[in-house]
Amino acid sequence: MGMTIAEKIIARAAGKETVKAGDIHTVTLDLLMSNDGTSHLTVDKYNALKNPRIADVNKLVWIVDHNLPCDSVKTAASHKKMRDFAIEKGIRFYEGEGVCHQVMLEKHVLPGQLIFGADSHTCAYGALGAFGTGVGNTDYLYAMVTGTSWVLVPETIRINLTGNLPKGVYARDLILTIIGKISANGANYKAMEFGGEGLKNIDMAGRISICNLCVEAGAKTALMAVDDVARAFLKDNNRDGDIVESDVFDADSDATYAQVIDIDLSTVKPIVAKPHFVDNVCDAKDVAGIKIDEAFLGSCNNGRIEDLRVGAAIIKGKKVAPNVRFLVVPASRTVYEQALSEGLLATFMEAGAIVMNPNCSVCWGACQGVIGEGETLISTGTRNFKGRAGHRESFVYLASAATVTASAIKGEIATEDMV
Repeated sequence: MGMTIAEKIIARAAGKETVKAGDIHTVTLDLLMSNDGTSHLTVDKYNALKNPRIADVNKLVWIVDHNLPCDSVKTAASHKKMRDFAIEKGIRFYEGEGVCHQVMLEKHVLPGQLIFGADSHTCAYGALGAFGTGVGNTDYLYAMVTGTSWVLVPETIRINLTGNLPKGVYARDLILTIIGKISANGANYKAMEFGGEGLKNIDMAGRISICNLCVEAGAKTALMAVDDVARAFLKDNNRDGDIVESDVFDADSDATYAQVIDIDLSTVKPIVAKPHFVDNVCDAKDVAGIKIDEAFLGSCNNGRIEDLRVGAAIIKGKKVAPNVRFLVVPASRTVYEQALSEGLLATFMEAGAIVMNPNCSVCWGACQGVIGEGETLISTGTRNFKGRAGHRESFVYLASAATVTASAIKGEIATEDMV
């Protein structure tokens, strides 16, 4: 019996020839990522152990991104605890480099790896053919101390893609469509595996966007086969020499799936997720005209150079609507520098946008762009739950970089063809 990509990666990490859905295996982790959301808690729990130890410090990557720059004395104390511990133990540590998942994809993630991240959207790593999954700080601590963990092999949902996305439609619209189709619980503890001829027509930024949001359908992880697009990304980031050819990079033709979903990309439309759930989706035109107070282009889902290029092309020569705040936040220092060299940041600033340092920003609702009571935000962030971006009685709509930028120009929800 053949295996899915998820099953192959778990089999390798467990030292087994084969595994099947429903099995429980002890696995060796390849990487462990933590950010400033919970690292201070991990440090406290580590220090409370009778015989604390780190199994392999070379597998740890710690990143400050959620509250950067600090928003309070309390946050500063958490950062200091995280920073001091990382320095003391020799942990790879990034501060000011960008959102954790973008930094990981640019610098560390490799095909076939099994990675725990103390953040829900670690499934983004599947765009490079890695099994990334989010864990809490207790599970993270166990893996950090032992180098291992246990994994229940998930069933896999296969999504076959055909065709091309129409002009003005983006990968973000595709994944919101899928989440709306299967619901926020439709992939609970399952792997979502994407393939088909249509996948070749989606660039790396789009693939990351797709995998990143699969957790919003309940998925344990998301995975894509490693092809020329993925290899080109690794080469562009000077890491192609680290790739080892292996059949773990694609599913077997006789793999077993819990469900198979076929999607013709040409049928996808611009989509908006309405408050207060990611699966509360509709055609963007159905909510056109709703007034906004703020727009956000950034996050681990849509803060890459390709997203900024889309936004800059739409807003060039135009202005942000009066009384609207438009935050543009590159996902990493690398993206920021590229956008700067291409003149994209100047284009945004000339239009009246506010360009911020690479970080999670208003997607996290902590240190930048927090919205007040009754205010409405349209965002390329990852979630739109009550209070996610500020006051509990505020409203968050999720959309693509194009729809967010068009809305910033109009002062109301609008699609690219409306400006």
